[in-house]
Amino acid sequence: MRTFLRQLATMIAAVPPLLALLAIPALSQAPAKAPAKAPLPQFEDVTEKSGIRFQHSFGEKDLSSIQEGTGSGCAWIDYNNDGLLDLYVVNGRHIDGLTNHSAPDGVNATNHLYRNNGDGTFTDVTAQAGVPGKGFGVGVTVGDFDNDGHEDIYVTNYNSAILYRNNGNGTFTDVTAKAGVDNPHFGTGAAFLDYDRDGRLDLFIGNYLKFDPNNRQYYSANQYPGPLAYAPESNRLLHNNGDGTFSDVSRKSGIDAQSGRAMGVTVGDYDKDGWPDIYVANDTMASFLYHNNQNGTFTDVAPDLYVAYGQNGEASTAMGPVFGDYDNDGWPDLFVSDAHYHRLYRNPGKAGAAFQDVTDEAGVGNASGQYVGWGDGLFDFDNDGWKDIFIVNGGLVWLVPMQSSLLRNNGNGTFSDVSMEAGAFLHTQNVSRGACFADYDNDGYMDAFITTLGGKGILVHNTPPAGKLNHWLTIKLVGTRSNRDGYGASLEAVAGDLRQYAQTISGSGYLSQNDPRPHFGLGSHAVVDTLIIHWPSGMVQTLEHIRADQVLTVTEPQAAQGLAQPATSAPSAAPRKAQ
Repeated sequence: MRTFLRQLATMIAAVPPLLALLAIPALSQAPAKAPAKAPLPQFEDVTEKSGIRFQHSFGEKDLSSIQEGTGSGCAWIDYNNDGLLDLYVVNGRHIDGLTNHSAPDGVNATNHLYRNNGDGTFTDVTAQAGVPGKGFGVGVTVGDFDNDGHEDIYVTNYNSAILYRNNGNGTFTDVTAKAGVDNPHFGTGAAFLDYDRDGRLDLFIGNYLKFDPNNRQYYSANQYPGPLAYAPESNRLLHNNGDGTFSDVSRKSGIDAQSGRAMGVTVGDYDKDGWPDIYVANDTMASFLYHNNQNGTFTDVAPDLYVAYGQNGEASTAMGPVFGDYDNDGWPDLFVSDAHYHRLYRNPGKAGAAFQDVTDEAGVGNASGQYVGWGDGLFDFDNDGWKDIFIVNGGLVWLVPMQSSLLRNNGNGTFSDVSMEAGAFLHTQNVSRGACFADYDNDGYMDAFITTLGGKGILVHNTPPAGKLNHWLTIKLVGTRSNRDGYGASLEAVAGDLRQYAQTISGSGYLSQNDPRPHFGLGSHAVVDTLIIHWPSGMVQTLEHIRADQVLTVTEPQAAQGLAQPATSAPSAAPRKAQ
């Protein structure tokens, strides 16, 4: 099927330009021939052996509303500080008056927290940790909002939200009301960020639309009312007061000046001015890029920078936004998964200059034609020093299973679709939604967890190829003057002729949060010559001669320093026994 659709894409691309007059976007041509590459890692479904038994519910047996079709996200979180990333997965459930009474499902469904046992298996600790969620769950973000050294969890729901404070003893407390962070809207993507750089994590909440469960009209082509049948909703920004509470600064900051239909949310300093900016992928309308004005306010610059619309100026069906430097030029680029046509925007590397839509010439467009994209990640999955793109797909309205896509970075500005060459999982079809990426076993290769709509969650292990492996380095940041997580830090790693750039963020992609530790593939380089960290506090820290193939813990210095420091590292966490 994949081969047939690629042939079809080539035929369409060869049709005369008359199609342009009809405003029908042609699928892209194949990218230039890639240089010889090392063997690919293999992606394997290890859910069964991992002990993860997650079953998603949207409240009934069959889809009957856009609210049910949204799906849910997931997040990687080291909730017990043992150096191993645990997994939190959000769930929907049957809600009286919201989901269909004639076919209820998931009446007892909950969110789930799985503790990483360090041996490839996980234990469900939801009940003992006290984090089952409430209402109809959608998105999740993780961050240490009170800087006590323990990661907290924020979950968006339909018409509510919940903030779980980590007690530091394996349990959590619901502090939503006390902290003032409830969200009586249709919440979707969310992200912790220190937008004013005061050392405390603030909270951005994306809201989808004003859903009316009594709107039962539908059209034969799409089964139930789509997003344009509902009014858009305003997003929210909550400021951390430093005393366990937050203040709503949505109006003061300019965030609620425009309404949207937020799906995924991400944060990144796209212009490298040291202040975090926010990108919101909107459904069936222009997306937002909120530029941080450094005075507590934001301005939407998406139209000016050409990242608001699709390649033909259309209001696209955007899903998951991710920032990342795919061409290693030191500037964060932007990838946005889409229900119709993904978009890859290249950052030109000049403050104020518009992004360049390079979707077609980079070879990314071909992965869009036959799929509906949702969760996505921009990571170096083969550790060759160049970030690749992973996209999970699934039917938009109907429960149509689809294969996921892996686009390998050729290192020359183009990508190749290697989905059928990278393991058994990529041959399977699922109705995917959220996806979160992390090196959960600390072997240096990025893995994934995928949520499916009304189906089982899937843990995918990235198994490196046999033989000589590429090197890697993962950085765990510990802020002191900055927020504890170091969110907003920028890192530059230099290894021989390989120079890479990364930023530390929370929420990213579709409704989810990835491994918070920046990861660098190093190819054949066994040593990072120089690592430069720009902390949110303004501190610049330089480390030299760092051995590869380890998880390096770096603590922000208390005093200003500009000289190079020797690397002080913590080795990859050793497995622990289940408790």
